[in-house]
Amino acid sequence: MSVDFTVDRVSRNVHTVRFPLHHINDDQWFLLSSDRHHDNAHTDHAMEKRHLELAVERGAGIIDVGDMHCAMQGKWDKRADRSALRPEYRDSEYLDSLVNHASEFYAPYAENFVVIGRGNHETAITKRHETDLTERTCERMAMLSGHKVHSGGYGGWVRLVADLGSNKHRKLLIKYFHGSGGGGPVTRGVIQTNRMAVFLPDADLVVTGHTHDHWIVPVARERINRAGRVYMDEQTHVRCGTYKEEYGDGYDGWHVERGGPPKPVGAVWLRVQVNFDGKDRVLAYDILRAQ
Repeated sequence: MSVDFTVDRVSRNVHTVRFPLHHINDDQWFLLSSDRHHDNAHTDHAMEKRHLELAVERGAGIIDVGDMHCAMQGKWDKRADRSALRPEYRDSEYLDSLVNHASEFYAPYAENFVVIGRGNHETAITKRHETDLTERTCERMAMLSGHKVHSGGYGGWVRLVADLGSNKHRKLLIKYFHGSGGGGPVTRGVIQTNRMAVFLPDADLVVTGHTHDHWIVPVARERINRAGRVYMDEQTHVRCGTYKEEYGDGYDGWHVERGGPPKPVGAVWLRVQVNFDGKDRVLAYDILRAQ
């Protein structure tokens, strides 16, 4: 299914997605993903492929918020472990192979990608080796597919603009941020929702990753409009999981030895649709686990 949306770059980390929702219950899907760690031996390529194919079937946009690359197995990295590297990456041109293999894997789905953000694994390579894996991957995906692929920042915005017909539009504002900190063995990083809600008052959804946890936390808010009417809305915080399952049977490995727990594997589906609230047409959305 061909996509029914367009992507415009407003600035280096702000992108606008426009799509039609002319009838009640019309919908537009998006796949929200993070921490693919595509070159890692523990990454589930079959699950990635399954979700990407379903994105094509649904005409879904893909918003990826960083760490598409693992990029930890170079000889300069103290964490390097060749057994954690997929066979196709075991050559002397390691950084080039990251870009080449990832772009070949994702290029068939380039039309569906809205933006590919940067994570700490990509920014670490830029700091140490002065090459931008995200930008190079987007460029090569575009070259192979013929479709423009937009890179984003470590944090940024995606503005979803639904055309309802009759010159009416509704917006859904997504703030993405790859993430920070270790998540926490008890809170799994949920405590950050309260901090982020304070300085991100304009966001309808806040999408993060980094800690390989998965949760959805709606924050209800009391608001007041210019006419003095008090109303309630919600800001929804979504933490995406990962495609890298590094716990295994708990026998050994860096993640196990540091006391890391099993982590949820997968991504998140966002389904946006137009409903009628009794007075006017409004945007509604569902958030579903992608496993």
